Amino acid sequence: MNPCALTPLGQSALQITFGDTIDIAINQRVHAAWQALHRAALPGVVNLVPAYATLTVLLDPLAVLTGEASLADTLMRVQPLLAQADSHRFTPRRIELPVRYDGPDLARVSAHTGLSEAEVIRRHSAGIYDVFFLGFSPGFAYLGGLDPQLATPRLDTPRVSVPAGSVAIGGAQTAVYPQATPGGWNLIGSCAELLFDPAAETPCRLLPGDRVVFVPVEAAC
Repeated sequence: MNPCALTPLGQSALQITFGDTIDIAINQRVHAAWQALHRAALPGVVNLVPAYATLTVLLDPLAVLTGEASLADTLMRVQPLLAQADSHRFTPRRIELPVRYDGPDLARVSAHTGLSEAEVIRRHSAGIYDVFFLGFSPGFAYLGGLDPQLATPRLDTPRVSVPAGSVAIGGAQTAVYPQATPGGWNLIGSCAELLFDPAAETPCRLLPGDRVVFVPVEAAC
């Protein structure tokens, strides 16, 4: 197992780097570390932010200022937790999302890939996708595992508003827009399931490390 690098970011944040590529094995180490540190409830830690290959540990600046927490103490506590996390296999949740493949860019993806629209749908719905991390907007999950033949460049001019629930392809990744936002990904389908609810105990339906499967449906979700 390759060692990770721990880098202080000022006095109240620590970045843990597991690699420098987008790779599912590296990303699963990130999520295993997130689980270990989350369960440990380290003093002064107010947030843990996973990304493709890094996990950022954020401390309460006030706790650091008053001496209730420190970066040095966090570094000391984190290292054995990371060693424990690497010795356990990360087990993702499986989430199924029904999709109606009716997107306005389905023909564009078909033309770019040289595949029929039916084959685009078949390949997209046959995939098992890993949530690398959340970003861009609340609940927006970047999904890895797209069939390489479906990779399609983003639009030259992004849309001012993409409807909530739009299933999209952007480059070598796929995603579902959890709310209406601007966006430049290729829209190939739609799903009416609620993916972000700020009033819920867990606002985001998809979480880093989850595994997502798209299930084609004939009618709206």
